[in-house]
Amino acid sequence: MRDFKKLLIWQKGMTIVNEVYTAAGLLPNEERYGLRSQITRCAVSIPTNIAEGSAKKSDKEYRRYAEIALGSSFELETHLLIVQQQRWLPEDKVEAILSLTIQEQKMLTTFIAKL
Repeated sequence: MRDFKKLLIWQKGMTIVNEVYTAAGLLPNEERYGLRSQITRCAVSIPTNIAEGSAKKSDKEYRRYAEIALGSSFELETHLLIVQQQRWLPEDKVEAILSLTIQEQKMLTTFIAKL
């Protein structure tokens, strides 16, 4: 078992979760059970899958969970682009979260390649 809390990919994932929850609260009320729910769930999935994968015995299993986290980050990016197109949040807020998400994708890709 590995200490996932020391991993930068998990730490950045937690930062993304915090930023997404703050931003999700600013979305229109009619999106409460739609996009707001979607972006928070896929954001939470990133560090959660990193943590869950750290408990696996083999690197192959760990890589699978890291790949799921990467997929969730791409899902989050897509949702954020929709939010941006709809102009539901200030542009700088969306850009900041997108930047964190893209950084996380690069870090996860490197991590997966090393497993």
